[in-house]
Amino acid sequence: MTSDADLADAVASAAASVPGVTGLNAGRFGEVATFAAGRRIVGVRLHDHSGEVHIEVTLDRAVMDTAEDVRRATEEVASRPMTVVVEDVSIAEDVAPEPVDVPAPGN
Repeated sequence: MTSDADLADAVASAAASVPGVTGLNAGRFGEVATFAAGRRIVGVRLHDHSGEVHIEVTLDRAVMDTAEDVRRATEEVASRPMTVVVEDVSIAEDVAPEPVDVPAPGN
C-alpha cells in the first residue's frame, strides 16, 4: 500500500513534469500541502476519493491546456479525480512588460 506522502510526491512530480507548469503552489495562506514525517509536499492535497493540485503556470502555453494536461497526468498517478487550481502565472524575469501610455490627468 502506498502512503499519502508517496502518492503526494508522485502527484507533485507528475504535475511538475507537464509543459507550462513552473511550480506547485501552497495557496494563498500556505494551506495546500500534504504533511509527511518532517516535511510538507506543497501544492498537493489528497482526500479519500479525490485530490487537488495547485500549480503555477507560464503564459507560453494556453493556461487551460496546461491545467487539463495536469489533471490527466495527476489522475493517472493518483487513480482518483483531481481538481487543478491555477494559483499564479509566472513570467520570465528577463522579459520586461510592455510600457503602457497613461494619459496625464485632465487630458
